[in-house]
Amino acid sequence: MKLDVVNTDNEKVGSLDLADAVFGGTIKTDLVWESVVRQNASERRGTHMTKNRALVSGSGRKPWRQKGTGRARVGDIRTPLWRKGGTVFGPQPRDYDYRLPKKVERGALRAALASRLRDGDVVVVEKLEAAEKKTRAAAELLKKLGATGRTLIVDVALDENFTLSARNIAGVRLVPSGRLTARDVMDTSRIVATRAAIERLQEVLG
Repeated sequence: MKLDVVNTDNEKVGSLDLADAVFGGTIKTDLVWESVVRQNASERRGTHMTKNRALVSGSGRKPWRQKGTGRARVGDIRTPLWRKGGTVFGPQPRDYDYRLPKKVERGALRAALASRLRDGDVVVVEKLEAAEKKTRAAAELLKKLGATGRTLIVDVALDENFTLSARNIAGVRLVPSGRLTARDVMDTSRIVATRAAIERLQEVLG
């Protein structure tokens, strides 16, 4: 597979060869699903909590004697059978984070990138740099590249001026190639990546 490499004016300045062993073959969507679910789970706050009978306020005294009243037996007013009593097996604070094997995460990222490359949603730029911190200039640059709406910008090391210029644009996210995940790749309309970022990803995922 060959990709055109453009400059910031969207003019072709070269091409980039992609290895079929990395971005070719069957796209394993199940790996992408597993990676996305894991990342979503890791971001859950997990602060939900209900009170059991030990935590509900109230007396521990037995309301009436065990036998002879004609009523159902009961030990205390905090029983889960009563209104305002404790909750049985209710949610408690917990951490939903878990880990997947590194091979699964790499396979998911490889599959996600391959899918977006086949759909033509990836623009490869020679470099992404800004001489000054101007949001308008960054917005015009992205417009020239056809990146409107939700856009993911990937570079090996993000240029500071460009980062400060583009981070205020609605729908634009900037991610270093070393922190890129399958969810980042799938949760966007357009991907703008530098040549160095694609080469680095191909090296890591190969």
